[in-house]
Amino acid sequence: MVSSDQRRRQLAREKFERQQQRREAARRKAKRRNTIIAATLAVVVAAGGAAFASGAFSSDDKKSDAAAPSDAPTPSASKESAPEPKMAIDQKAGYTMALKTSAGDIAFTMDAAKTPHTVNSFKSLADKGYFTNTKCHRLTTQGIYVLQCGDPKGDGTGGPGYTIPDENLTGLGKAGADGMVTYPAGTVAMANTGQPHSGGSQFFLVYKDSKLPPSYTPFGKIDAAGLKVVEDVAKAGVAGGAGDGAPKTAVTITKATVNKD
Repeated sequence: MVSSDQRRRQLAREKFERQQQRREAARRKAKRRNTIIAATLAVVVAAGGAAFASGAFSSDDKKSDAAAPSDAPTPSASKESAPEPKMAIDQKAGYTMALKTSAGDIAFTMDAAKTPHTVNSFKSLADKGYFTNTKCHRLTTQGIYVLQCGDPKGDGTGGPGYTIPDENLTGLGKAGADGMVTYPAGTVAMANTGQPHSGGSQFFLVYKDSKLPPSYTPFGKIDAAGLKVVEDVAKAGVAGGAGDGAPKTAVTITKATVNKD
C-alpha cells in the first residue's frame, strides 16, 4: 500500500516533470511562431519592394500602413539556433561558482572532468554577466526540495538560446525500482524541459534529499555556508503558502563568478 507521504512525493515529482514539459512545449510553439512571422515579413518586404519600384510610394510618405507583429519573438526564442560556447576550460580541473545573492552568498564546486559542457557553459555565461540581477524563481517544499535559479526572464521559460548535452547522469547511482535516484542535499543540477539534452542556463539547488528521475545533470556541490542560506530561504516557505512557487524570501543573484580551483 502506498502511504500518504509517498503519494505526496509522487505527485510533487509528477508536477515538476509536467512543468518542465510545458516549458518545452512553449519553446517549440514560440519557434514555430517565429518561423511563420519571419516568412510573413519576408513576403511583406518583397511586396513592399515591388510596390516601391513601381512608384506606389511617394518620396514624402513617412508612414507605413503595415502594422508590426503584435506577438514579437522573445529573446530566447529568437536565439534558438545559437551555438553552445566553444570549449575554453581545463577539463581536468575543478571550478567554483560563487553567487552573491540578496539572501546571502552561495558557492558550489564543479567537476569539469565529469561535466565539461556544463561547467564550460556556466563559466561562459558568468563571465558575460548573464546571471546578474536574475531571480531564483521557484522553490519547492513538498515532495522534492529545491530552489531553482538561472532564468533571465524569472518565470521558468528563459534560457541562453542554446542547449547543452546531459552529463554525469549515472553519477548519483543506479535508479531504484521506482525509476528514481536520490539527489542529496547540497547537490546542484541542471533543470531541463523533460527532453534529453535540453538544459540551458536554469539550475536547481537541492536543500534536502530529493528523489527524482536520473535525467537532471548533477554538476555541483554547495558548501556548508551556502546550503544554510538555501535552507533559510526554504524555511520561510513559498509566497502564498503553497508548496511550489516563488520563494517568500526573494532571492536575486547580484553577481556570479566562476573561477578555477
